[in-house]
Amino acid sequence: MNTTGSQQLQRRYCRLYPFVAILLITLACTTKTTVEKATLVIKGGKIYTLDPNHPHVDAIAIRDSLIVFAGLEKDLKDYIGSETQIITLSGRIVTPGWIEGHGHFMGLGYGELNLDLTDTKSYDEIVEKVKVAVGNTPPGNWIIGRGWHQSKWTKQPQEVIDGFPSHQTLSAISPHHPVVLFHASGHALFANAKAMEIAGIGPLNQELGGSRAISGGEVIRDSNGNPTGIFNENAMALIYNHIPESSEENNLLAFNLAQDACLRNGITSFHDAGVSSEILALYQEIQTAGQLKIRMYAMLDGNDKDLLKEWYEKGPKLNSWLNVRSIKLSADGALGSRGAWLLEEYSDRPDHYGHETIPMQEVFETAKNGIKYGFQLATHAIGDRANQEVLDQYEKALSEMDALNSDHRFRIEHAQHLHSDDIPRFASLGVIPSMQAIHLSSDRPWAIDRLGEKRITDGAYMWQALLSSGIPVINGTDVPVEPLSPMANFYASVTRKTLEGTPENGYEGNQKMTRMQALKSYTLSPAYGAFEEKTKGSISVGKLADLVVLNQDIMKINEEEILNTKVSMTILNGKIVYQKEGVNVKQPID
Repeated sequence: MNTTGSQQLQRRYCRLYPFVAILLITLACTTKTTVEKATLVIKGGKIYTLDPNHPHVDAIAIRDSLIVFAGLEKDLKDYIGSETQIITLSGRIVTPGWIEGHGHFMGLGYGELNLDLTDTKSYDEIVEKVKVAVGNTPPGNWIIGRGWHQSKWTKQPQEVIDGFPSHQTLSAISPHHPVVLFHASGHALFANAKAMEIAGIGPLNQELGGSRAISGGEVIRDSNGNPTGIFNENAMALIYNHIPESSEENNLLAFNLAQDACLRNGITSFHDAGVSSEILALYQEIQTAGQLKIRMYAMLDGNDKDLLKEWYEKGPKLNSWLNVRSIKLSADGALGSRGAWLLEEYSDRPDHYGHETIPMQEVFETAKNGIKYGFQLATHAIGDRANQEVLDQYEKALSEMDALNSDHRFRIEHAQHLHSDDIPRFASLGVIPSMQAIHLSSDRPWAIDRLGEKRITDGAYMWQALLSSGIPVINGTDVPVEPLSPMANFYASVTRKTLEGTPENGYEGNQKMTRMQALKSYTLSPAYGAFEEKTKGSISVGKLADLVVLNQDIMKINEEEILNTKVSMTILNGKIVYQKEGVNVKQPID
């Protein structure tokens, strides 16, 4: 090209440049204004995300059910439009929605319908509560209650057999009503004479084939062979099989009560540990009707072989509202009722080791089927013997199915008392301990009587030892065994104290969780324990907008203030589903 042509081309570019610049600016502005507006924005407080790349932000934008922005408030303005709902935190904090990692959903609901014995401090108090119920209940109708715990009574009855009272006083005030009172743990029950008469339970010499021992349980009797009214572990079936089934109306009422209780407590997802075919059908009907207000992770009741066969054929159901991909078994009982299966005898009951409530071969076979058909196995194990045996069966099944390195995420529910040799096996086998910190607060004062100091120190409630081994710990309340209170659980996790604040330095303080570990155990870890960590459990762009707003910063306040923390708001699927007064919410402009 000659010099003259080159100069002409340069002049042409110079004439075009302003137009190109204007075009680029216009395109940039157009791109900027096409950012879709958020349906909900949260700002003005500290937000703990549980996202390791951005652990703290001060603003969130939500579009419909998903988080579309999590960052600095100064970068939020493009997401706000005339139809955006705006929450100003005014110093409150936000965390991911809390996930109840192990509870019994319908038990939570029925706990509000039946006789609540949680706060009773003596046998006499229980009798008085039943006496009131008798006066309000037509003769012949069953009276059902739950929540008593003999080791928490401040006054013990004069006559005690194997650590439990006898039924005579209870039966005297309820001669025409069958009464069944479930232990707080759910692993024992107390029946009156009328209930035992209906069940055909009498003195040994009057019962056909009667005996104290039941496979995986026991009927406790006095020295003359008379039943005391206490039925432990598998022996409970002798009584509760005679309790009339709940009506559909009561089931639905209990379900709705449980949903509302969860939302009041900032719980947006619930791991339901053992669901029958009847209750699962109820959940499916509610989901189909679009009336689920909480995300459910339903564990199939492993005792129902027909239910398992049905789901083995269908395969897991993966859904953000109702997820069915886990099976629940129970390998032993509870420590409070001396049903936990121990390697050594109970310190306060010689020659008694607790109960193996199902054969270990069943754990092995169910584990293999879980691997084959794509189901997680979650097994209740509290005692050190039960935990060791379940780990053995898991290891054998995983090895036989060539799945030791698979993403199976098998769980042990409770993992409350472990032999020191078994603690590292959780991480090496990829088995997740699903533990309930609140059990430490409630049980530790009397658990030392069951296990003795050495076993308590070396292997009970070993949260930090498990976390340090590299395995996540799932937290929960085991409701209705304990009240549905994430704040009480968080407090127990970081202090290892009773809810009364004792002892001063906590029980076995070296096993405390840090506050971030405790928060993770209630959010991201249970999401991982349900194969859902990619969609929930942390505040990240693209994840579900399930959040809780708290009135004070539990990560910084003095520990004695944690129990005073309240849920200000619960957000589920991008919508405010629970709100206390005082939170500033700007509604969309009409």
